[in-house]
Amino acid sequence: MRWTDIEDIAIALHDGHPEVDPRRIRFTDLHRWVTELEEFDDDPERSNEKILEAIQAAWIDEVA
Repeated sequence: MRWTDIEDIAIALHDGHPEVDPRRIRFTDLHRWVTELEEFDDDPERSNEKILEAIQAAWIDEVA
């Protein structure tokens, strides 16, 4: 899984952190949780605010 796999990351985060409201997550936590995903295999430094916002939005959609 890479940073560009927005939907897959959102699903994995939803499955791994069902108690979390993605509307209230800090980007520092989001970044850490993505890089800690077992399937994640990308450079942690390649993320940016735009990518994290897209992941957050997809996660919110997953919850809805």
